[in-house]
Amino acid sequence: MEIAKFTALVWAGSLVAGFLGALTGLGGGVVIVPLLVIGFGVDIRYAMGAALVSVIATSSGAAAAYVREGYSNIRVGMFLEIATTIGALFGAFLVAKVSTPAISVIFGIVLLGSAYLASRPRKPERPGAQRTGPLARILNLDSSFPTPQGPRAYHVRRVPLGFSLMFGAGTLSGLLGIGSGAFKVLAMDQAMGIPFKVSTTTSNFMIGVTAAASAGIYLSRGYIDPGLAMPVMLGVLAGSLAGTRILVRAQTSRLRLVFALVIAALAIEMIHNGLAGRL
Repeated sequence: MEIAKFTALVWAGSLVAGFLGALTGLGGGVVIVPLLVIGFGVDIRYAMGAALVSVIATSSGAAAAYVREGYSNIRVGMFLEIATTIGALFGAFLVAKVSTPAISVIFGIVLLGSAYLASRPRKPERPGAQRTGPLARILNLDSSFPTPQGPRAYHVRRVPLGFSLMFGAGTLSGLLGIGSGAFKVLAMDQAMGIPFKVSTTTSNFMIGVTAAASAGIYLSRGYIDPGLAMPVMLGVLAGSLAGTRILVRAQTSRLRLVFALVIAALAIEMIHNGLAGRL
């Protein structure tokens, strides 16, 4: 395949990945890695290196808009980044210790989990139904987010549980080259009681810092190819900016279902290729 054609196709695929990543809070890495490995035959470690760069771009493109709109909880994000950053460094260290087929199978399993989380209907938000946890009260993590009816306050709870889950999310990010946004959203939405839209936007704010922590290790080991990472980054950045404009005003349940089906298909393919030793 000609270089120009290859670059254009990678950019187009990255554009879609960035759009879906920003819209769902899962990060574009869950699409970028299988796209590059299955669709273009890229080595999985180089695909993960490019995905980490794209995750940073996704966060940069989406986070600024979400912070400006008042959706992201900066205090929650910065506190939980302590756990995800440590986990990301640990996961990046494991990359050289784990075989390529094993990484492919693990990635497929993570994709299946992401597909399940993406397909789940949003939990109804009941204002005032929660009580602020003691640690959240000390750290002043409670906040509010805009709705058509005006600002809606919410309370943060079970902070230690969320912190522990974030370490696991960071480890997956460093090991698999993704933002692990699905698990960040899970930790904030279901464990910490943060509204889904706030969890999604805060996840987009966090994934860039998590990816940056492990990207340095990938770079030092030569797993980041500028010729591959550049079109991926530019496509994801453009897609994430488009996704942020839609998320703040659109219902995304149908898109999330389609996204989940695509991710599930990619997961099965990654697991099959890993078990068959084709990677």
